[in-house]
Amino acid sequence: MDLAAYFRRIGFEGTARPDLATLKAVHRAHLAAIPYENFDVRFLRPGGIEPEAAFDKLVTRRRGGWCYEMNGVLGAALDEIGFSVTRLAGAVMRGERGDEVIGNHLVLKVELDGASWLADVGLGDGILEPIPLVEGPHRVEGYEFRLERLDPAWWRLHNHDMGGARHFDFTLEPAEPQRLASMCQWLRTSPASIFTQATLAYRYTPQGWVVLLGRVLRRIQPGTRSDSLLDSAEALVATLDREFGLDLPEAAQLWPAICAKHDELAATGLI
Repeated sequence: MDLAAYFRRIGFEGTARPDLATLKAVHRAHLAAIPYENFDVRFLRPGGIEPEAAFDKLVTRRRGGWCYEMNGVLGAALDEIGFSVTRLAGAVMRGERGDEVIGNHLVLKVELDGASWLADVGLGDGILEPIPLVEGPHRVEGYEFRLERLDPAWWRLHNHDMGGARHFDFTLEPAEPQRLASMCQWLRTSPASIFTQATLAYRYTPQGWVVLLGRVLRRIQPGTRSDSLLDSAEALVATLDREFGLDLPEAAQLWPAICAKHDELAATGLI
């Protein structure tokens, strides 16, 4: 972890201390500077859960990433600052799909002054800043989140009502790296994985969330959203640069597959 390089990437200025103000500021700066995206999966490029590779991608090469990379780099930075960080195995949509999805998400628990905080920059359009690990509603800038205690072991984070992933479950036990690695590989390669089928990008801005769902460019504010439709490969490349800070001219190669998936979903009434 080259903390100075990371801070330059996210635009963090000032003195970093293991305190709540720094934790919130770094979390927010990361979300604003580094987009969530799955283009390496769509390009069939190899990858894993190693934080060194994620740092090279997100910081050195100024790309975005998904949960294993986004929270991997954030967790390493928080470690370096002096926070007590535990990596947790999340389970997106476990309520619908069961325990087989455990590890399809990486989330962070941060211990600070005798309290636990949930940090997560890897859900796409999830929490904007760390929230206390306390059951009940958590409102941040008009977005309503909720932590639910399912049983003595499991918690559930309910995303805001405009969010892509509605919820994910987690326990407070440290994640098993092999489970995370196995799920990461499945998500990267399985035809049943949403990441091998759909092209996704998310970024938080002062005007709210900007989301790319294939051809659909979506803007989200508390309680409202608006959609527009990209009409060409050139528009896709320009949108990635303008809205997400991604210089990816090779994304034009994905345009035929993006259009085919869009037409498939439209035919079934899902969009």
